[in-house]
Amino acid sequence: MFPTNLRMSKQRLREARIQSIDYLILLLAGACLGLISKGGDENFGAPGYTYTIIATSLLCKIAALRTFALDKLEYRRERASGISSLAHFVAKDTIDHFNTLIKPLVYLSMFYFFSNPRSLFVDNYIVLLCLVYCVTGVAYALAIFLEPGPSQLCSVLLPVVLTLLSTRPTDSTFMKILTSLCYPRWALEAFIVSNAKRYYGVWLIQRCGALLRTGYNLHQWNLCISLLLAAGAACRILAFIVSYLPVCTGLIRLLCRVNRDMNASFLSKCQDDNRRSIDVLPVM
Repeated sequence: MFPTNLRMSKQRLREARIQSIDYLILLLAGACLGLISKGGDENFGAPGYTYTIIATSLLCKIAALRTFALDKLEYRRERASGISSLAHFVAKDTIDHFNTLIKPLVYLSMFYFFSNPRSLFVDNYIVLLCLVYCVTGVAYALAIFLEPGPSQLCSVLLPVVLTLLSTRPTDSTFMKILTSLCYPRWALEAFIVSNAKRYYGVWLIQRCGALLRTGYNLHQWNLCISLLLAAGAACRILAFIVSYLPVCTGLIRLLCRVNRDMNASFLSKCQDDNRRSIDVLPVM
């Protein structure tokens, strides 16, 4: 596995210019969203955290698509030559952990300075780190399972749609179940809880009322972090299974093709039988 990691490291060094552009975009996004987010004591900075979840999810997903989307043909050739699929996947994921650690720090270095929330920088970094780990796992699955065009479209739509669902009022049981399955809900709750813990004294009544309206629990910060990490790990396992079993996809396509051909031959045979029956009818 070490030679594979070394080769992946050299490949990442060749992409240094692209990586620097990604970091620059994150810096600009953090500065802009930190300036325009109007977080007050009544909502614990929820609008700014909502923008943060959408921006970081979108940017990190688009960047993580390059990890597996650009070398599918190369991977198939190496797999045919005998390379371990697990070593290839783990090497790419391990090298990409550098971005998982640095990108939240780059974004928060600007967003935290301009928005100035009450929560600690370390708490925000941990939540954003787990969020980036989660969305990169989703991006791996999209890049391996879909073509480049649809995977990019899904990477753009998923953060926006899921975040909008997570911020909707949960009036019905269906909406409660649906929002509880969205990763932006876990990240937003962790952000708001980490901020709400810093309100003391006369702010306790305001804190309890705001948490009651949103349905968040002050003692579920660890649970939200664990759910984000579990979702990221589950998506990575799914992505590896999809990449490791291309034969199953080919077999399914072959079965569908055989079924289609059998249906076509059956219809053709029925039409021929109908023609013969018409030909043998006596002419009146």
